[in-house]
Amino acid sequence: MKKLAVLAALALAVTACSGSNAGSGVKQADGKVTIRWATWGSAEDVAFYKEFNDAFMKKHPNIVLKMESVPEYGDYHPKLLTQLTSKTAPDVFFVGDDNIGKFVSAGVLQPLNDQLAGPDSKSKPEDFFEGVYGGAKKDGQIYGMPNDVNPEVLWYDKKALQAAGITEDPATLHAAGQWTMAKYLDMNAKLKSAGKAGSIFWNWYGSTYSVINGFGGKVWDGGRFVATTDPKSRQALETLAKGYADKTFLSADVLPSGNGASTQFVKHKVGFYAGGRWLVDTVKKGGDPASYDIVPFPSETGAPMSGAVAASYLSINKESKAPKEAFTFLTEFVSKEGQLVRLKGGGAVPSVKGAEQIVLDGYPAHAQTFLDVRDTGFANYAEEVSVPGLTASINEHLMKVWSGKVAFEQGMTELQQLVESKLG
Repeated sequence: MKKLAVLAALALAVTACSGSNAGSGVKQADGKVTIRWATWGSAEDVAFYKEFNDAFMKKHPNIVLKMESVPEYGDYHPKLLTQLTSKTAPDVFFVGDDNIGKFVSAGVLQPLNDQLAGPDSKSKPEDFFEGVYGGAKKDGQIYGMPNDVNPEVLWYDKKALQAAGITEDPATLHAAGQWTMAKYLDMNAKLKSAGKAGSIFWNWYGSTYSVINGFGGKVWDGGRFVATTDPKSRQALETLAKGYADKTFLSADVLPSGNGASTQFVKHKVGFYAGGRWLVDTVKKGGDPASYDIVPFPSETGAPMSGAVAASYLSINKESKAPKEAFTFLTEFVSKEGQLVRLKGGGAVPSVKGAEQIVLDGYPAHAQTFLDVRDTGFANYAEEVSVPGLTASINEHLMKVWSGKVAFEQGMTELQQLVESKLG
C-alpha cells in the first residue's frame, strides 16, 4: 500500500482516470491476449509506430496490441500515475528520463534483468550503452529499456557564422581537438557583435548540464548537488546567466510563437541551436539545409567529453496480467530490428548497437556526432530523477535566474536550498 500512497500523492492534482483496463492482459475466448501500451506524442509522432505494431501482430497472432497515446508530454505522466494508483494502467508504457526515478522508487515497474538475459530476449542489456540507462537502473536491476535517444549537440549555421566574421568551422576544430569552451564563447561574442544571437538553448538539464561539463564542472558528486558550489560549475551557470541577460543566449522556452527558436535559426539570425536529431526536419524544411552542421558541446581542453542524452524508457507494469506477452512486446520494440522499423524516417537516434545506419544517411555532414555523443553520454543523473519533481523544480528556478527575476548570487543560494529541501 505504501507505493500506492506515494503514487497517489504524486497525482493529487490530476483528475480521476477515465480509461479502463477491461480485457488488458487477459486471455480471451479465442486465445488472444490484449496488451495495452502507452506513449506520448502528436498523431504524426505516433504514426511511426503503426508499421511496427502491424508487423508485431502479424508475427504474434495471439497478441493484440492496443496503443494509447497522450498528445502532450506534460499531461502523460500525471495520467499514468493516476492509472497506476487506480490499477487501470496499461501493461507496457513509455517513461521519460525525468520521471523514471519516481516510478522505480514507487515499486510499480517489473524488474527486467532475468527476462532480458533469458532465451526469449531480443534485447540483451549489453546491447545498450550504459550511460543512457540513467534512473532506469537501480542497484544493478533494470526497470526500463531505453527505446531510443536524442543526444544533445550544437547545431550551427555556417552562414550566420560567416556573416559574423568567423572563419573557423566548429566540426573541423572538434576533429583537431581544438573545440574548446573558450573558442565557442568567442564565437558567441562575435555573433552578438554582428547583431545576431550566439546560441539558443531550451531550459532543460541537457543544455544546462552540458555547459557545466564543458567548463569542467560537476552537477552531482557522491549524492550531493554541487552545481552551485563547485567553482567551475558556478562559473558555467554565471556565464549562462550573463549571456541570457545581454541576449548573447536566447531561451527557446520564452521566445514568441511567431519568432521562435526554429524560425530564428532557419532565418540565419542565430549561430548555434542546442538540440537533437529532431532538428533535421526543421533545417531541411527551412530551405537551406547545406548551411547547417553539428558539433558536440565544447570542453574545457578540446578533448571529447560526456554529453547529455535525452532518453525515454519502455517499462512493464508490475501488475500486468500477461507479463510474458508484455515482455515479448517490450523486447522486440527496443531490439535492433524493432528500432530499424520504427525509427525509419524519424528524428531519434537508436539506443541499441547495430542500428547506426538510421543516422548515417548523409545528413548532416557530421551525423556521426550523434552516435559519438550517444556512446559516451549520460541520461539525467539517477540522484536527480529519483526525487519526484526535482528536475522540474531546478529548471523552474533557473528560469527565474535566466530571466533576471532573481539575481545570480541569490538564485544560487536559493537553488541549493531548494535541492537540499527536496533531498530531505
